[in-house]
Amino acid sequence: MVERLTWKKLALELAFFYLPWFLIGWFFGGLPWLLLLATVLVLLWNFYHQLKLSDWLWKERSLTPPSGSGSWTPLFNGIYRLQKRNRRRRKELANLIRRFRNGAESLPDAVVVFEHDGSIVWCNKLAQDLLGFRMPDDAGQYIGNLIRTPEFIEYLSRAELGEAFEMRSTLHASKTLEFRTMPYAEGEYLMVVRDISQLKQLEGMRRNFFANVSHELRTPMTVLRGYLEMAEDPDMLVGPMWDKAHGVMTEQLTRMESLVEQLLTLSKIEASVKIALDQKVDVPAMLDVLEKEAQTLSGNLAHEFEFEIDHSLRVLGDEDQLRSAISNLVYNAVKHTPPSAKIRVRWFRTAKGPRLEVIDSGEGIAPQHIDRLTERFYRVDKARSRETGGSGLGLAIVKHALNHHESELEIKSKVGEGSMFSFTLPERLAC
Repeated sequence: MVERLTWKKLALELAFFYLPWFLIGWFFGGLPWLLLLATVLVLLWNFYHQLKLSDWLWKERSLTPPSGSGSWTPLFNGIYRLQKRNRRRRKELANLIRRFRNGAESLPDAVVVFEHDGSIVWCNKLAQDLLGFRMPDDAGQYIGNLIRTPEFIEYLSRAELGEAFEMRSTLHASKTLEFRTMPYAEGEYLMVVRDISQLKQLEGMRRNFFANVSHELRTPMTVLRGYLEMAEDPDMLVGPMWDKAHGVMTEQLTRMESLVEQLLTLSKIEASVKIALDQKVDVPAMLDVLEKEAQTLSGNLAHEFEFEIDHSLRVLGDEDQLRSAISNLVYNAVKHTPPSAKIRVRWFRTAKGPRLEVIDSGEGIAPQHIDRLTERFYRVDKARSRETGGSGLGLAIVKHALNHHESELEIKSKVGEGSMFSFTLPERLAC
């Protein structure tokens, strides 16, 4: 290993070089000319090694230093060690940057790094999809030129680090974005952008849900309170008035009980994120029971029922959820079909899998309502639904129960002719 160069070593090397020239000039004469010649040789020797050093630094790509002699050897090796150290550090830095970018790409949020003047340094792929940035083309661009909204420019000028800022996406009007900015490195900031559209939608659904529940419960509770206040008068507890009041209160209590039961059923089904579809469900036996219940529910309406059932066709799934889905479809047909009209229920095998169809000959549903029928509390005719005891939760229960069985509700309807509600289970669930 070559030791580093010191002034003592350099002085000793020069002394050994000049000593022979000095002795020759001392004994034979011409000392000044010999010393001048020795100095010229030293300069030429140094000039030669400077050229070698320059060629190595600017032309050659090899890490190995050129061969040198004397005081130039530790210089070449010192530069070689410095270059080797710098390359190692650059490699470590490149690995660090690569790990950071890989980590940023794995984040579920868009990430943008920009300088204090707003010029973009880097962003991940999600930022390119969510904000429309293009890298590396947009590197160095002012971020306000790419997100051209007054509220965003104002947010940047306020520099409220850590504070959340929400705005509509400039690319997708249906999306709501949340921005958070925080210090990152010296003179740089890190902006995290999250798509909160679904969260906003869920918040809206939750508000509507509680508003609808409150509204649905308020009506029967108001009726009950009114009759209970009337019952404070002893004269009201006798005669035909009490029979009427008792019937109305019983009807309203039944309505509230049905609403609470359906809410609990819907909550239970929604809470079951994943269920094991390994329970053998006897759908034909279930439909036999539902046929009798539908006739009882029909009562004086005298509907004409036709059940076509493949009694050999059973399926794997969750029995409670399938019963909730099928019973709601059959009960809805009874409630929304005019008296003496025909209701047809079919359970049969198709090439795609077991299929259930509930066909009525009712008034039908206008096309603008069909896509919203499975929303909670959505009803085409609210007045008529209240008369029939409908809560607006039945088809929502059907939708979620079928989703757990890898199926979906199909609705076909024509105004004045009737409707068909159906679903097809995967063939692998047939048994």
